[in-house]
Amino acid sequence: MSRLPADPEGFIRANTALEAPAMVPEFKLWLASEYVPIWQATEAWLEEQNIDPPYWAFCWPGGQAIARYLLDNPDQVRGKRVIDFAAGSGVSSMAAARAGAASVLANDIDALSLVAAQLNAKANVLSFEVSTEDWLAGPDGAPAADVVIAGDVCYERDMSARALAWLRSHARLGRLVLLGDPGRNYFSAQGLLERARYEIPTSLQLENRGMRETVVWQVLPHL
Repeated sequence: MSRLPADPEGFIRANTALEAPAMVPEFKLWLASEYVPIWQATEAWLEEQNIDPPYWAFCWPGGQAIARYLLDNPDQVRGKRVIDFAAGSGVSSMAAARAGAASVLANDIDALSLVAAQLNAKANVLSFEVSTEDWLAGPDGAPAADVVIAGDVCYERDMSARALAWLRSHARLGRLVLLGDPGRNYFSAQGLLERARYEIPTSLQLENRGMRETVVWQVLPHL
């Protein structure tokens, strides 16, 4: 999704509501309450079928875990350049900005996701830059950063392998790389160091349980 119809902000406001995520009540985000209606509304608005799910409309546990960790440990990002891979709703980027990062760049190949992320930032009097570039298609260790964050990127086998390889390329350059994951199917803890663990309430519409144990991992340079 690279080009959007007119007034994407209006579409988001009309189909979501400002709500506080369970693990980061400090923030309010434009979120959908149900999965199918927002997906159908997005398809109708874009006049496309079989689009990727509107992940941006939900605050997934991996992103919430990263956000909680950064808010509780602001020294990890204070004064540093942070990049947020597959930013979704932007909750992790918001936490990095609130924690005092020198700069934050939120990335997602879904352009509507980044509109939502910036709307969420605006609702919380925060700001950050955005990028729709496909970072996984670029060179290892790019773009430059001091800290790399990512949440919920291990849904699919190929995506998980590519994302972890890309994240590890940053770790090999001496950067702090943090990954939030609630035990997705294609996640592997090999070459990772646990930083924090949370029990995060989740919707049964989105997950197969009402609570997900979610871990913030540090990606190490080597397996």
